[in-house]
Amino acid sequence: MNLFEMNINLFRSINDLGKQFTQLNPAMAFIAEYMVVALALGILLFWFTRNRTHRMMILCGFMAFAAAEFIGKVAGKLHSNHQPFAELPDVNKLIHHAVDNSFPSDHTILFFSFCMTFFLFHKRWGILWMLLALLVGFSRIWVGVHYPADVLIGAVIGIFTASMVYLTLPSLNAVKRFLAAIEKMERAFFPGKDQSKQY
Repeated sequence: MNLFEMNINLFRSINDLGKQFTQLNPAMAFIAEYMVVALALGILLFWFTRNRTHRMMILCGFMAFAAAEFIGKVAGKLHSNHQPFAELPDVNKLIHHAVDNSFPSDHTILFFSFCMTFFLFHKRWGILWMLLALLVGFSRIWVGVHYPADVLIGAVIGIFTASMVYLTLPSLNAVKRFLAAIEKMERAFFPGKDQSKQY
């Protein structure tokens, strides 16, 4: 069995679960499509704690995502495939999605870029974010819009860029000065207890 066949067979194994456990379909569809809102809220909450470590974490997450998206676009030029529902018969498609290049998965890149960053900064609760990223990737297969390879490569790219950014960005003086300038402006407009923490 070659990798192409393994990719399709694994997709069928996961996607067909929606035909057996139909009661889980609404939850999986919600996770696949709307869990990005929870990620956005998490990012906002971390930023507005006015904690410098949290803000460094958010900056690293955005940089990791930007780098991962660039790598993902390059990977998409080297290999492409449409969504499973557009290529295979009898796919359990649960959400609306345009037909385009689904390799690699942008949703998975987004979640693993940020969630891996959260894990690197705070391993204790960061593992929960990593589990969320895994669940989102799994749900994208369940609802029929991505192959396992789309999700796997997206996860690898997100984890790689998050790790590289974590090892480099926090030590840059320009980034530290940027955060210090933001804190200075906040103290001018919103005086109060300074909750900043030096990274």
